[in-house]
Amino acid sequence: MCTAIVTGSTGFIGYYVCQRLLDDGFRVIGVDALTDY
Repeated sequence: MCTAIVTGSTGFIGYYVCQRLLDDGFRVIGVDALTDY
């Protein structure tokens, strides 16, 4: 099983990238900075 690290994973594009990778059999590690800025 391959692993992918996705930055910006809680954003619109990042979410769908993660979803696609999961559907394709990847293990996904999502990284994002949830700040007020």
